[in-house]
Amino acid sequence: MVTGIKDRVFDWTVIVILSLFALAIIFPLLYVVSVSLTPYSEVLRNGGFIIIPKKLTFDAYAAFLHDSLIPRAYGVTIYITVVGTFLNLVFTSLMAYPLSKKYLPGRKPLLFFVTLTLLFNGGVVPTYLVVKGTGMINSLWALIIPSVIWTFNLLIVKTFFENLPTELSEAARIDGAGEVRILTRIVLPLSMPVLATVGLFYAVGHWNEFFQAVMYINDNNLKPLQVILRSILASALTPPMDAEDVLPSQSLQMSAVVLSALPILVVYPFLQKYFTQGMLLGSIKG
Repeated sequence: MVTGIKDRVFDWTVIVILSLFALAIIFPLLYVVSVSLTPYSEVLRNGGFIIIPKKLTFDAYAAFLHDSLIPRAYGVTIYITVVGTFLNLVFTSLMAYPLSKKYLPGRKPLLFFVTLTLLFNGGVVPTYLVVKGTGMINSLWALIIPSVIWTFNLLIVKTFFENLPTELSEAARIDGAGEVRILTRIVLPLSMPVLATVGLFYAVGHWNEFFQAVMYINDNNLKPLQVILRSILASALTPPMDAEDVLPSQSLQMSAVVLSALPILVVYPFLQKYFTQGMLLGSIKG
């Protein structure tokens, strides 16, 4: 009897704690969406605090989408996300596969230097000089090539490859298959969970690209969405003089946040199921 009461108390405690966490996550999202859909006069009337809008307006979204730089910025961001993620997965797999083989000559020194980059990197100035020296300034490749392999993702994929049954690759070698054929026909098809996991990591990183774009891109037509979004937010800091006739700055900010985050929010639920399996099977061992 006492045990049953303790179990119910524990269950309700867990439910309350998880509900509070869910509320802390959902509330900011609901606030952002509500303010983006609320007329500025209504926002002022409620002291800037809106959860459920009484009046709806899509003027901020219309102004955001009709800005001449926004469609191009979306195109730039989509391009670097798709192309960048594809190249990330290709080069990460090509490097992780040989590193997963214990018979690779010089494997331990290579792994040491790879792991060392988790603690130290080249620095901002040397990286900028390399990008400039290779002629990638004001090029979209400057947003892709310098980060074509992330060490953490590389180690996850390498460990996943190590955990695959060696009997499959050995049987393929007996049948005359080379390493490239084994990688493309056996290893990669079996590695879809971890590739989907690190692929989403790469895609989110490219979609949120900001720092490298500020460093390497000067042409407004080549700036990704997050940089243009930052410019809109900076220009919207000055409140409008006429709340009825001038586009609401706060609603514009919130609509920009919604439109920039919406694609990732749409894609994430479809790939979420791969996360647990991919991260557990590809987890880094000591």
